[in-house]
Formats: sequence, C-alpha cells, structure tokens
Amino acid sequence: MAAKTANKKQNGQAKKPSNWKNRIVGEDEINPDQLLANPKNWRIHPKDQQDALGTVLDRVGWVQKVIVNQATGFVVDGHLRVAMAISKNEATIPVSYVDLSDEEEALVLATIDPLSALAITDDAQIQQLVDDINPDDEVQNLLMSVKLPVSFTDTDSPIKSADQEGGAGSWESDDYRCPNCLHEWSGAPKPVKQEKELQAKKNQEATDADS
Repeated sequence: MAAKTANKKQNGQAKKPSNWKNRIVGEDEINPDQLLANPKNWRIHPKDQQDALGTVLDRVGWVQKVIVNQATGFVVDGHLRVAMAISKNEATIPVSYVDLSDEEEALVLATIDPLSALAITDDAQIQQLVDDINPDDEVQNLLMSVKLPVSFTDTDSPIKSADQEGGAGSWESDDYRCPNCLHEWSGAPKPVKQEKELQAKKNQEATDADS
C-alpha cells in the first residue's frame, strides 16, 4: 500500500506543468520595409525556394506571421517572406512580436529551422495528402521542388516518377525522379532486372576466373 502511495506521488510530481514562458508580447500589420534584417541570420535562400514560396503566397496568402524581437527590433524568423513582400510592394505583412534577450534571440535564430527539419516523413500520409490536393502542373512543380517523396498520376507531369505505369526503362519522358531517394536523372535508364542480371553475370565471371 505504501509503495502504491509513493508511486502516485511520483507520478503526480512528474505531471506537474513545465511552466513554459509565453514570450509573445504582441502582433501587428507592418510595412515590410520598416523591419530590420537580423545581422546574425545564417540562412541563404536560393531561387528555387523563392519560387516555391512565391507560389504558395500567390495561391494561398499569409498563414504564418513573421517573428520580430521587440527588444532588438530584428527579425527572428521570416527573412525570405519579408524580402519577397518588399519586392512585391506588399503594403503590410503580419508580424508577431516576442521579447527576448540577445542570447535568447541567437538561440532561437540558430535552432528554429533545424528543429523543424528533424521531423521525419510518413510517406503514405504525405502521398494521401497530395492525392487530396489533386495538384495541377504548377503545384506539382512546387511539391517536387520541396523534395516531397510523392508520385503523380498525371502523365503530363514534367518529371515522371520511377514507379509510374510502364516500369523502369519504358518511360517516354527524358527526365526522371526516383520516388524513394528523389534522385533525378535524364536519358533512358536500364531496366532494373537487366542491370541486376548483368551484375550477376560479371560476378560469376570473376568467380570462374579465380577458380
């Protein structure tokens, strides 16, 4: 009985709230050219990322606020969105203000994107999600640019998936993407079976030469 009581107390202690602080202190709609780029920002945004983000913003709009540290005035998250908004002459953009020390700002700046990148992919779930979208060519290009492990049933897609009807070596397009590793290549590939048989023959010849 005493052991059960002790376990209940331990369980109760383990369930105490962590008391995470809410560092969000406000929100607003701000002219993007009034925001300050963080001098410690380490992210470089290539053209394909800019094109992908532009497609989403054009088709959907804003669904996530830019984060600004009220204490320093610097952007903590959303540099690319701010830059694109300025280039598109957007009058205002949605902003969340946080109150962080210089050290806390640096920690968030260093980890906010890498933490998201640690997530792994449920291939079946993302394929179902894409199927529900029923993407047109523009969205297919967008989904391929962000390296999602999905395939499309549209035979007019600019890059064919390696598991589409017809099998390896029988595609009509010159550009291909492996649905597993996402490797892209051009030119007609050797059928997988033929390549395996060729490798097996070479292995057998090497064995015969050694014996």
